[in-house]
Amino acid sequence: MTKVGDLVFLPREKRFALVGNRADRRVAGETRRRRTAAHFDRVLRVSAIGIDREAPETVLNLLAVGFAPGEEPGGAVELLFSGGAVLKLDVECIEAQVADLGPVWAARAAPAHEGEA
Repeated sequence: MTKVGDLVFLPREKRFALVGNRADRRVAGETRRRRTAAHFDRVLRVSAIGIDREAPETVLNLLAVGFAPGEEPGGAVELLFSGGAVLKLDVECIEAQVADLGPVWAARAAPAHEGEA
């Protein structure tokens, strides 16, 4: 889970970053939450569908990350969110990092999204 206001594109640095809470299901029968940051480098352009930058408190749930190849080694990283929102990052190549931040806490409920088994 992230908020629209936690999505940042820094064109001069060619970096797109986000921070949010992720479900951590590594412990059987228990879902925990962790604060997590991710960034993609060598980003040339960012486009969005279904994301209103004027509503920074809107919650987005990241469901999947995909890649559509373009002229090698580039292409588009696609971040797919619940509700049909999509971010498309046109990249020179895939260069990304994900890191957990701070403590872990118990989740009130396990996430469930339409189409999830």
